[in-house]
Amino acid sequence: MTSFDRAQQRFLFITGKGGVGKTTVTAALALKLAAQGKRVLIGICDAKERISSLLGVPPIGEDIVSIQDNVWAVKITAEKAMAEYGLMILKSRTAYKAVFDNKYTRGFFKGVPGLQEWSMLGKAWYHSIEELPNGEQRFDIVLFDAPATGHGLDMLRVPKVITEVVPPGILRRDADRAWKMFQDPEQSGVVVVTLPEDMPTNETIELFEALETELKLPVARLIINGVIDELFSEREREILLGDHDLDRSKPGDEAISGGVRRAIRERVQADSLERLEQLEADRVRLPLLLKDAQTPEAIRELAELL
Repeated sequence: MTSFDRAQQRFLFITGKGGVGKTTVTAALALKLAAQGKRVLIGICDAKERISSLLGVPPIGEDIVSIQDNVWAVKITAEKAMAEYGLMILKSRTAYKAVFDNKYTRGFFKGVPGLQEWSMLGKAWYHSIEELPNGEQRFDIVLFDAPATGHGLDMLRVPKVITEVVPPGILRRDADRAWKMFQDPEQSGVVVVTLPEDMPTNETIELFEALETELKLPVARLIINGVIDELFSEREREILLGDHDLDRSKPGDEAISGGVRRAIRERVQADSLERLEQLEADRVRLPLLLKDAQTPEAIRELAELL
């Protein structure tokens, strides 16, 4: 297993099946990297912003705010990102208003396939290369709390498509620069979060295949979240999972029933971990926390384990 103690990338795209703890891992990773002295920006593209509650800070809006020592965060929306991009390109607020304050133009931009996804991903990427007036990098690393697997893959496809079909110009130039960075494992990588369960494992394997064969993007880490300790040996699991005629009204049978449920969960986990071991990636296992994992204290505990 490989920790993030020597992570040098400037951009990490964090994704995984919905419900696997992707945002929880993002928050913990931000604390981990900040403790190393890195200036970390969390880019959030989920409408239901949860980073603030996980870290115990005020709600995060569409402007970059400092939320902890060495940690900043911003909620990235397509509308705000497109407006910022338009202003940056047009260089003039008057010209910007003439274009983006027109309801027909706004409707056109919303209808262009992939443009909203690129505006959000592009904004996150831009902050990874953004410089201060003195020439220093504003942030050392950007953690992009990306959409779940399917939408996340679609978002990653957009800059590749732009480089292939859009005529030369500013949009293609920026997409090409971002795409080259995303393909460079020294600068960027995808962090895949999963659970040792059947459906998340299946989706993770499919995600790896798409990243490796279709997009050819590097996986920085595979994080297996919610791993439970094994209480039973394989032989004990076989015995517990044998045929039982259980009567839950009897105290002894009720205890056996609980053991059977645990044995089933352990077997599913063992099978899932074996399948995940076949994937080529540095990996980190995070334990299932017995206490509430949605608290700042739990996030700090997970940060120590990354």
